[in-house]
Amino acid sequence: MSSSTSLGRRASALGPGLALLCVLLALIAFLSITLGSRSIGLPEVLSALGSMDADASFNSTVTLELRVPRTLIGILAGAALGVAGAILQGVTRNPLADTGIMGINSGAAVCVVFAITVLGVRGAGVYVWFAFAGAIAALVLVYAIASLGREGATPVKLALAGAAVTAGLASVTTGVVMTNVDALNELRFWQVGSLAGRYTPILAGVAPFLILGLIASLAFGRTLNGLALGEDLARGLGQHVTRTRVAAFAVVAMLAGAATAACGPIVFVGLVVPHVARFLCGPDYRWILPYSMLLSPIVLLLADVLGRVVVAPDELQVGVVLGVLGAPAFVAIVRYGRMSEA
Repeated sequence: MSSSTSLGRRASALGPGLALLCVLLALIAFLSITLGSRSIGLPEVLSALGSMDADASFNSTVTLELRVPRTLIGILAGAALGVAGAILQGVTRNPLADTGIMGINSGAAVCVVFAITVLGVRGAGVYVWFAFAGAIAALVLVYAIASLGREGATPVKLALAGAAVTAGLASVTTGVVMTNVDALNELRFWQVGSLAGRYTPILAGVAPFLILGLIASLAFGRTLNGLALGEDLARGLGQHVTRTRVAAFAVVAMLAGAATAACGPIVFVGLVVPHVARFLCGPDYRWILPYSMLLSPIVLLLADVLGRVVVAPDELQVGVVLGVLGAPAFVAIVRYGRMSEA
């Protein structure tokens, strides 16, 4: 009875926080649509959304064909990266786990380079699929390597396998682009991480994967709570640890693969945001996952808006802005971890 009462009190305290984050996300999305090198007022935005006619005026074209798809991709990709990072940290029990060290970004980059150099592919709308396939293949490779041996895919082996695969694939990518100018020119626009140029075809291509992955991710709250207690206790509670890890990595591959394919390797979101969510709502993954799902697109869209406003009429890519803002946050997380251990 006391347990159910505690859960009810926790829900009554954290539920309004989710509602507040939804309102904040809506506000940031509005800013993402209206602000930029050309400011568009609320009446013009509402008129464009009401008529859905991109040819009605220049502002309608900008709103419907450029900024709305860009904002929606930012919301979905941000949510996906935050949730993927939270799941990875829970599954591996590694507070510094994110999509970068699990080979996802490097796998996507290798396949993009292959598509450019071997197949002659040009344009984000085409090689997004190669990046998606590469991200999934890299994560499968990491898990397969970590599964070798008697103990299976332990958290330490997953981290080591991820670091090894990331280093190997990054070396291959660097070797190819340093000898191929076309590959270098194409890859550098994708690899910086950006929401610019991500229009309706890309949104339509990745949205089903992102939405399905986000829905599936919410089912992992209870199992991640069990894994946080350790594998032996999780098994004692009736969990199938291997099956849980495989299912979790499949969802992470879908989320991070689609997000990386659409926007390039966005740094720090999947690493930092789950820690912020954990600070706000505690160690319960049933709350960490939805909080990460809302906090991450807020951070991503805010960085994108800042990149458009700070150097207007030019633009800083969102990956650059997040790198500048995320590095101090990363240092703070490491410092906090050391302080808590002392």
